[in-house]
Amino acid sequence: MSALLIALGGAIGTLGRYWVTLALGEALGAAFPYGTLCVNVVGSFLLAIVAQALAGATMFGTDLRLVLGVGVLGGFTTYSSFNLEALRLLEQGEAAKASGYVLATLVACMAGGALGLAAARLIANGSPP
Repeated sequence: MSALLIALGGAIGTLGRYWVTLALGEALGAAFPYGTLCVNVVGSFLLAIVAQALAGATMFGTDLRLVLGVGVLGGFTTYSSFNLEALRLLEQGEAAKASGYVLATLVACMAGGALGLAAARLIANGSPP
């Protein structure tokens, strides 16, 4: 049953990623992979919230953590796409863009994760960490 829940969650996450990257690509252009950067930052933020909020939650069991963390957010975030896009920028002679993309992804995703943990702890505890 867990595998089915993860697969359904993954389908939701994958569609979300597709819609975000499509919308940002149309809005901002295809010269830079804004959509992948956005879903990785948002995914980092949301995964941190899910992990923190459900870490000790026995009421939901492991199914909710699996559906949201592995399924939805696993389908939503896109490290393999990030890697390929960075390599393509390098192949196109865009070393500065590739470096900026890698650095922006690392810094923004770490910040997204840290903010997600802080938000989940604030909600749970009623005060900042």
